[in-house]
Amino acid sequence: MTSCDLVVRGGTVVTAAEVLRCDVGIRGGRIVALGSELDGAETFDAGGLLVMPGGVDSHCHIEQLRPDGRVDEESFVTASASALAGGTTSVICFASQFKGHGIRDTLAEYHRRARQAMVDYSFHQIITDPTDQVVWEEIPEAVAAGVRSLKVFLTYDPVHLDDREYLRVLAAARRNGALVTVHCENYEAIRWRTEALLADGRTEPKYHAWSRPKVVEREATHRAIALAELVDQPIQIFHVSCPEAAEEIARAQQRGVKVWAETCPQYFVLRADDMDRPGFEGAKFICSPSPREAADSAALWDYVRRGVLDVISSDHSGASYEGNLGKRMNGPNPPFRDVPNGARLPLADRVQRGGGEGPHGLAHVRAAHRVQPGAAVRAGARQGQHRSGRGCRPGVLGPGEEGDDHQPDFAARHRLHAVRRVAGDRLAGRDDEGRARGDAGRGGAGRAGKREILAARPVRADPAGRRAAERF
Repeated sequence: MTSCDLVVRGGTVVTAAEVLRCDVGIRGGRIVALGSELDGAETFDAGGLLVMPGGVDSHCHIEQLRPDGRVDEESFVTASASALAGGTTSVICFASQFKGHGIRDTLAEYHRRARQAMVDYSFHQIITDPTDQVVWEEIPEAVAAGVRSLKVFLTYDPVHLDDREYLRVLAAARRNGALVTVHCENYEAIRWRTEALLADGRTEPKYHAWSRPKVVEREATHRAIALAELVDQPIQIFHVSCPEAAEEIARAQQRGVKVWAETCPQYFVLRADDMDRPGFEGAKFICSPSPREAADSAALWDYVRRGVLDVISSDHSGASYEGNLGKRMNGPNPPFRDVPNGARLPLADRVQRGGGEGPHGLAHVRAAHRVQPGAAVRAGARQGQHRSGRGCRPGVLGPGEEGDDHQPDFAARHRLHAVRRVAGDRLAGRDDEGRARGDAGRGGAGRAGKREILAARPVRADPAGRRAAERF
C-alpha cells in the first residue's frame, strides 16, 4: 500500500519559512509529508522547478458583463488556464451592477458562467446604484450566499459613487459583516483635468497620466478612509500606485483604523513614459491609477516591506488591442479618455528569474505565499503554507523558462501578461487527455462562501457612527 496518492519529486520547495530541495507527498488532497524518497501511487518529476503554495489573486476581471449586453473577452476557461499556468489556484473577480438595476440577476449570471472555471473562485460585488432595495434586501442576500466584499468606485462614468452613496454602502457592509473595497481617485478633479487637456488638443495616450496625477489618488484615499472611520467599517484600498496614497493608509493604520491595502505589479514594472510611444502604442500601457515614476515604485516597495500594503494582486483584465472591446473600441486612435484600461506587463521574467531580496526576488515571492495571502480576505482551506497536514493546492513553476499557453489563440491576441506552463497537467486540473477535470473546477462557488473577512485590527470606534450605520 502506498503512503501517498501523488508525490511531487525533487523540486525546490518554497515555504513561508525556507527554500529546500525535497519531495512533497499528497494524500486525499492534503500535503502529508515533506521529505526524500517518498512513495506514491503517482509521481511527478519537478526537478529544476519551483514548488510553491498555489497563489491567490484577489483582484481580477473575468468574463465581466457590460451594460449593453456584451461580455469582456477573457472567459473563465481562458483565465483559469492562464492562472494555473502561473501557479495561481484561487481568484476573486467581480460581479457588476448596472445603474437602474439590482444585483440579483447579474450575480446569478456570473455564478452560471464561473462553473467553467478550473480554479477556486469568489466574487467582489460591485455596487454602482445603492438604492433602498439593493441596500436593505439584495446586499444582505448576496453576503448570506457567500459574497463577502463589496466594490465601489470613487471615479469613472457611469459607476462612480458620491460621498453619500459611498456612506450607504459602508453602512450596509457594516450591518452585514462584509468588507468594502475601494477604487480611490477624485472623480471631479479627473473630469476637470481631462476636459482641459482635450480642449488644448492633448489627446495622445501619454496624457492619461497628466489627467490623474498622484494628488487625486491621495485625496480620494484620505476621504475613503475618513468616511469608513466615521462608520467604523473595514475597507481595503485597491491598486495603490504611489507612496503619497500609501502614507495616508499608514497614518490611518497607526491610529487603529481598520484599513488594508493592495498594490499591483504594474506599479513596479511600468512607468508613465511607457505611454509616451509613437503612434497609438502607448495605449497598451494605460491603466488607472496611472503608472508613475521610478522613484515612486521604489518608495512603494518600502510600504510592501513594512506591511502597509499587504496584498499584491494582478487587477487582470484581458482585452485585445484591436477587438470590439479592446483599446480601439472607440475608434482607430481615440483620445486617452476613451481608451479602456489594460496594461501589457513585462512581469513574469522579472519575478521568476529574480532570486534575491529585491521586489521580484524569491524571498518576496515566498513572503507573498504565507498562510494568509492578505489580512483583508482569507483564502479557503486548500490554500496556505506547504507543511505536513495542511490542505494546499501546489503550483509548479519553471523559473525563467518559457512555457506553452493553454489557450494560445487568446494569448497571442491579448499578450497583456506573460504566462508559464504548469509543470504537469494533472496539477493544473486537467486529465491525461488535456480535458478539465471536475475536481479542479467543481464547487468553486460553494467554497467561496467560506472566505472570511478578518477585522482583527483594534479601533477606537465612534459610537455615533455605529448607530448611524444601523439606521441608514
